[in-house]
Amino acid sequence: MKIGIAADHGGYALKKVLHSFLVASGYEIVDFGAYEQNDQDDYPDFVIPLAKAVAAKEVDRGIAVCGSGVGASVVANKVSGVRAALINDHFSAHQGVEDDNLNLLCLGGRVTGNMAAEEYVQAFLNAKFSGAERHMRRLQKVHLLEK
Repeated sequence: MKIGIAADHGGYALKKVLHSFLVASGYEIVDFGAYEQNDQDDYPDFVIPLAKAVAAKEVDRGIAVCGSGVGASVVANKVSGVRAALINDHFSAHQGVEDDNLNLLCLGGRVTGNMAAEEYVQAFLNAKFSGAERHMRRLQKVHLLEK
């Protein structure tokens, strides 16, 4: 599975941890930056290219990290075809994929610990969309908003 990952200065340290974790877990990683700590960078500069890659299916899933995860979630969801969510618990990490076909996980580098982040990422990546009729019906309503 090919995973895209991106972070601004607020998520840079956690992105480095997750990058190592994902490589050790056998995932292919596409890193959209930031590539160095720079307190003047802006999350859209990294999250938008990641979100576009997720939407274009250039990567299977994406992980975006900013200080709180909120900004990353907001901007990622502006890209048609992306279903991003700020995740702060194990259940939502897998349920978001199973029911809502979540394809981009957002985390807060200043609020989510390393071990918790690894747990959420693993739950997100192991989950599969159920394809249940009720979920397909709901996603169709979401897709209509993107037109």
